[in-house]
Amino acid sequence: MAPGVQFTLFQLLLTLFLILDLVKKGGAGITSTFTRSQWQSFDIPLDNKVFAIPTGYNAPQQVRITQGDYDGKAVIISWVTADEPGPSKVQYGTSEKKYDLSADGKVTNYTFYNYKSGYIHHCLVDGLEYETKYYYKIGLSASSREFWFQTPPKIDPDSPFTFGIIGDLGQTYNSLSTLEHYMQSGGQTVLFVGDLSYADRYQYNDVGIRWDSWGRFTERSTAYQPWIWSAGNHEIEYMPDVGEVIPFKSYLHRYSTPYLASRSNNPLWYAIRRASAHIIVLSSYSPHVKYTPQWQWLRDELKRVDRKKTPWLIVVMHVPIYNSNQAHFMEGESIRVVFERWFVHYRVDFIFAGHVHAYERSYRISNIRYNVSSGDRYPVPDRSAPVYVTVGDGGNQEGLAGRFWDPQPEYSAFREASYGHSTLEIKNRTHSFLHWHRNDDGQRVPADSVVFLNRHWASNLRRRKLKKNHLKARGEINF
Repeated sequence: MAPGVQFTLFQLLLTLFLILDLVKKGGAGITSTFTRSQWQSFDIPLDNKVFAIPTGYNAPQQVRITQGDYDGKAVIISWVTADEPGPSKVQYGTSEKKYDLSADGKVTNYTFYNYKSGYIHHCLVDGLEYETKYYYKIGLSASSREFWFQTPPKIDPDSPFTFGIIGDLGQTYNSLSTLEHYMQSGGQTVLFVGDLSYADRYQYNDVGIRWDSWGRFTERSTAYQPWIWSAGNHEIEYMPDVGEVIPFKSYLHRYSTPYLASRSNNPLWYAIRRASAHIIVLSSYSPHVKYTPQWQWLRDELKRVDRKKTPWLIVVMHVPIYNSNQAHFMEGESIRVVFERWFVHYRVDFIFAGHVHAYERSYRISNIRYNVSSGDRYPVPDRSAPVYVTVGDGGNQEGLAGRFWDPQPEYSAFREASYGHSTLEIKNRTHSFLHWHRNDDGQRVPADSVVFLNRHWASNLRRRKLKKNHLKARGEINF
C-alpha cells in the first residue's frame, strides 16, 4: 500500500476513534445555531377571540380535566361559573348526546386583593373503563356545554402512550403557537412542568383576571385530555404589599390533583400511573430536605414503583437539576443534593423540568460521588442516571433564555433557545421516542429526536440472551 494511502487511512481511523470516544464520554453535545423568527413576547389582548367567554347566562368556562386516581380510571373535571354557583354536576356516558351517568362535585371560590373569583367546580368522575371515549356535559339548558375525553389503556408494560411536555406557557402569541402545535402532535396527556398563566406579572385585580383568561385560553386542549399539573415559581404569588401572603393561593383553588390517591398529604406533590408509565410530580418550592413531608412521601412512593407493570419511571418538577443556561443556573442544586442518589438508585428514566426558557437534553450523568470533602467534582457518565430534559420554552412574556455557558458542558447533549414543546412516545416496555418540536418548523419536523431503551427491560433481556446462549453452548436447550 502506498505511503499516502496508508496515512489517509490512518487519519480516517483516528478521526473515527475520536468521534466514538467523544460520544462515549458524552462530550459530543450540540448547541443549535438555528435562527428563530422574532415574535413579540407580550400577552395577547383580552379582547382577542382566544379568550372568548362562552355565550349564555352562567355558562361554564375554563373547563379542564386531570387524572383523578392512581391508575387512570377516573378524572377530575373542573370549570368556573361566573354569575352564580349553579349545579356542580357532570353528566356523562359513552354515547354522544346520551348521558346515562352523573357525578356531583364541590364548589369553591376565593379572593385575591379586591378580586373575587368565579365559582370554581371540581368533580371526580370515577369507575371508568380503560380505552373508552366518554362524552360529558356541564351547565344548565341553553348555557350547557359538551365535551369528550378518552381514557388511557390499562396498566401494562406494553401499553403504548404519547405524552406531551409543556412548560412556562403564559398567554402570548408564542404561547398560542405552542398550544396549537401540541394539539397537532398526537399527544394524549400533557405533563405540565410549571408556570401556567404568569398572572403574577400583573398587579391588583388583574392577577385574578389573567388567571381567568388563561383558563379560557387553554380550554381548547384541557377540556379534552388530562393535563398533569405541577407548580412553578409564578404560581407562588407571595405579594405582601397587597396583603396576599398565602403561597399558591390561586393555583390551589383552581387546579386539582389526585394527591390523596398516592398517599400524599399535599396537592403540590403526588404520583399517578398511566399506561406503562409511573409519573411522580415534585414541588421545587416546597421543603424537601430530609424528614420533611415531601422527602418522606417520595421515599415511600419510589418503593411502590413496580417496573414489571410500569417500566417507564418519569419525574416532573419545575426547576431543572442539570442546566447549562446562564438563566437560573444551579437553582436546582438543593433538590439535586437531596434526591439525585434516589433517582440513580431507582433508575428513573426521564426528569422533565421547565423554568429556563429554552430546550435542553442531557446525557445520562450523575454527580452522586461528590461531597464537600472528596469525590468527583464534576458530573460523570452513569448508565443508571436519568436523562434530564428542560422544556421551559412554552412562550411566556419574559421571552427566551438565549445565553448558554460556553463551552458546552460534557453533560449537555442538545440545547436551543426557541419556543416549542416535547413529546414522549412510549412504544412498549423496551423503546420510547423523545422529540422536541420547534414552533417555527411545525409538528412534523422535530428539531431533536432520540430513541431510548428502557434500562429495566433491556438489561433483563440482555441477561436472558446471555443465559440462553450459555445454556445453548452447553447443549442444554435447542431453538
